[in-house]
Amino acid sequence: MQNMIEEWINAFVGFIWGKPMLILLVGGGVFFTLYGKLTPFRYMAHSIKLLTGKVDDGSGHGDLSHRKALAAALSGTLGLGNIAGVALALSAGGPGAVFWMWLTALLGVSTKFYTCTLGVMYRHEDANGNVHGGPMYTVRHGLGPKFKWLAVMFAIAGLMGFVPSFQINQLGAVVQTQLFPGIAWLESSAFSWALGIVLAVFVGMVIWGGLQRVADVAGALVPLMAGSYMVMAIAALALNAERVPGVFQSIFASAFSPDAMFGGLISVIIVGVSRGAFSNEAGIGTEVMAHSAAKTNEPVREGLVASLGPIIDTLIVCSCTALVILVTGVLDQAEGMQGVSLTMAAFKAAFGAPGAWLLAAQVLVLSFTTVFTFWYYGYKCFVYLFGEQAGQYYKYLYLSLVVLGAVLSLDVVFLFLIGAYGLMAVPTMVSALLLAPKVNQAAKRYFASHRYRESHRSQVTNS
Repeated sequence: MQNMIEEWINAFVGFIWGKPMLILLVGGGVFFTLYGKLTPFRYMAHSIKLLTGKVDDGSGHGDLSHRKALAAALSGTLGLGNIAGVALALSAGGPGAVFWMWLTALLGVSTKFYTCTLGVMYRHEDANGNVHGGPMYTVRHGLGPKFKWLAVMFAIAGLMGFVPSFQINQLGAVVQTQLFPGIAWLESSAFSWALGIVLAVFVGMVIWGGLQRVADVAGALVPLMAGSYMVMAIAALALNAERVPGVFQSIFASAFSPDAMFGGLISVIIVGVSRGAFSNEAGIGTEVMAHSAAKTNEPVREGLVASLGPIIDTLIVCSCTALVILVTGVLDQAEGMQGVSLTMAAFKAAFGAPGAWLLAAQVLVLSFTTVFTFWYYGYKCFVYLFGEQAGQYYKYLYLSLVVLGAVLSLDVVFLFLIGAYGLMAVPTMVSALLLAPKVNQAAKRYFASHRYRESHRSQVTNS
């Protein structure tokens, strides 16, 4: 029976993540890039000014500053995905995978601009003044009642996709197999239960403070951990500087071979999402919920800030992981090794045992921030389906899933997560494609507005 269930789920996941999904995500990204006439690229300097707070006074409805909204969104992708998922893409597609990873990130810049602008444009404020946003509200308020089934579809898929079981399970695996391998007690069920309870207590201390505390923690930890990871990666590349030109040559030379194209493009979208959304979740819709909480009355502003996500997440952090793996040569030497083990082998080759320990510490912290953010995403989906009053019970449900994530086998559960991410992409992309003219109209108004002209004039004067 279990084998039959796994076959059914595999067939379902294969159907969801087939060619139509690639056309929807990649083709949608091409459409947004061309239809928007490269808007987020042309105004990237303005996006950075918004992120740093130099041209936005932080007034308006919402809960988070632009910086905290971006940090909260990035905390849902930085971590195991960027560190382990890139290694999986390289294992599947070789050096050419990196080129296709860059391409999907560039397309993701425009996709995030459209989806996150719409997230602020159509967010909902309840009777208590709480802001709720996400693809389900974009569908509800932007497309109307006849598309309600798409909103419900996203919320249900989100409840399945935002369970923390995978992240918690992998946290336990890092402790058991990477930090303290060979210790019998750490491999026992007693340790798994104890770890799950300890992690649940720690997670509870954060999520009980609501989105503001999650954003505060993410805003402090994500830049610190991502920055330290970048320092390690740059140092590793400096130690192997003579190999860097050859690595770039191999990336471009193998990018268009049939094996590299299949392994790279498919890995970034399918394997990447199925192994923890290591890319940037552009088009999936998760990041829309974080950016919808931004404290602004200008939807285009948050769309511009959100467009920086794929650049930070994929073009910078993921690229560093890929380059370190390639320059150290572990991809060819570590037969059968993949995921976080392959990345740790690369840093161990560069720095010895301390490199693996430093990387493990960063994985632990960044994975925790993902768990915090996933609570917020799941909470928003829960509230949409069952109402604000029922939302308080989701915290208890989520913490129980944290405990179970440390003790359960995820073979079947993880397949559900893969399918859930695919289901979320459908409402997100369909609504964004149908409402794209609204974004273009808002962008035209904003860039012709007094507020933009004044901020742009101050940028020129200061420079």
